[in-house]
Amino acid sequence: MDFRFTDEQDLLRKTARKFTDDEIMPNIARWDSEGGFDPAIWKRLAELGFMGVCIPENYGGSGMDYNALAILCEELERGDTAFRTAVSVHTGLNSMSLLQWGTEEQKQKYLVPQAKGEKIGAFGLTEPGAGSDVAAMSSTAVRDGDHYVLNGQKTWISLCDQADNFLVFAYTDKAKKHHGITAFIVERTMPGFSSKAIKNKYGIRAGNTGELFFENVRVPAENRLGEEGEGFKIAMASLDNGRFTVAAGAVGLIKACLEASVKYCHERETFGKPIGKHQLVQQMIANMEAGYQMSRLLVYRAGELKNRGVRNTRETSLAKWQACDLANKAADDAFQIHGAYGYSDDYPVARYLRNSKAPVIYEGTREIHTIMQADYVLGYRQDKPLNKMLPAWEPGE
Repeated sequence: MDFRFTDEQDLLRKTARKFTDDEIMPNIARWDSEGGFDPAIWKRLAELGFMGVCIPENYGGSGMDYNALAILCEELERGDTAFRTAVSVHTGLNSMSLLQWGTEEQKQKYLVPQAKGEKIGAFGLTEPGAGSDVAAMSSTAVRDGDHYVLNGQKTWISLCDQADNFLVFAYTDKAKKHHGITAFIVERTMPGFSSKAIKNKYGIRAGNTGELFFENVRVPAENRLGEEGEGFKIAMASLDNGRFTVAAGAVGLIKACLEASVKYCHERETFGKPIGKHQLVQQMIANMEAGYQMSRLLVYRAGELKNRGVRNTRETSLAKWQACDLANKAADDAFQIHGAYGYSDDYPVARYLRNSKAPVIYEGTREIHTIMQADYVLGYRQDKPLNKMLPAWEPGE
């Protein structure tokens, strides 16, 4: 296995790192405090080709492989989780789902402008009473001629006030439970749709998160993604892509914690020597480095399976679980290394710790992923290829 970046991947990494250093880091403390980032960032993400980095060129994207998306997410989260989240949701959960499940007409209408960054996509699965238990959702979509009438509510939805298009899941036949869920492409401009941001979050404060409301929203039948009853399958496939980006972002957060801690270790002295000379501090630094390297390998393994068009639910679950847990631990250790100064806004580690908690919960809690991995090992769970796999990556597409 060749672990070297291609020239194209290395250029992407350098470009994303420069963008993070020049445009995110000088402003993120203020954006985090204000509860939102400058909307002009969306234009810059589009200009740099980041909004469709792994979407084929014939659908408006940059045509890079899926590990290029991981590289981008790692570098963006090194700046702040809010920016990785924006790309994760727009690309991983929405655009890649359209690429995998959409008709040609849907791809031309929705995927192309999203890959170009002309439109923003989001994802609506979680509800006030339905998180890990997807079948507990209460949203419904009733067929009425050439439309479906959608009613319900979604919560903890990233980009709730910023996205143009939403991939939304609702019951078309609740008696069938998981097999009665259907996916729809909903536009913000459809009558009966509204959104509301959640304020004063513990972390990822620069990101837009909130609720979606559907009151008799008439969704054209051609906006159904897949067939009736395929919604649960589509949602789980979407999460394979979303979890991949979350895991890659967690790698970037570990890197940010490591960089901040190493810098502080060379600045701060106690007992007559730099704190980096103390063995218990060295242990925390060493654990961060180990976590960074291990998480990165798990992410790239999942990405390689995506590149080959192979189902990767098991591998992506493991990468997401471990990378997010290790990022949370790295942030806690970085805070500890900074001591009392960890509480100060003069240092970024308090923000890292706050941001590190949400990824341990969303897109499958650590407990859900623990059960999944045990079920695989014990033979209780086995994945089969889906009838529509994410397209294998081909150079030059």
